[in-house]
Amino acid sequence: MKVVIAGDHAGFPLKEKIKAYLVERGHQVTDVGTFSEDPVDFPDLARALCTEILNDRADRGIMCCGTGVGASIAVNKIPSMRAALCHDTHCAHQCVEHDNANVLCIGHWIVGVKLAEEIVHAFLAATFSENEDCRRRVEKLHALEQWAHEQFSLRNR
Repeated sequence: MKVVIAGDHAGFPLKEKIKAYLVERGHQVTDVGTFSEDPVDFPDLARALCTEILNDRADRGIMCCGTGVGASIAVNKIPSMRAALCHDTHCAHQCVEHDNANVLCIGHWIVGVKLAEEIVHAFLAATFSENEDCRRRVEKLHALEQWAHEQFSLRNR
């Protein structure tokens, strides 16, 4: 699978471990930064990660920050992106199977490396369900995104 990975300065150590794990398992990995523990802003990295997915250069993304919260908020601001903050394997596969998530967010301060590897495996091994209920709900997510854009496009938040 083609995976894009990003992490801010707080997530950098975990990003590096996950990147090595992915390469070891034969995934094609694009790292869009950061490349040190020098302070950076996670929204900039979220933009770079989403660009890879939206331009079909990656199938899924993984983003690390201190808690994973900021990363998930930033990614979910981008239309057609569905990020899930997951600190357990059940949520990691469920977010893909039921919600068609395309980005996994993980907090370096929250999980250890071995659990993070299991979470990443569950996320990448999962496929979106062809269940009618799941498809209908994801279609409603797209409709909600469109509705919000139309209703609030004049407001700058």
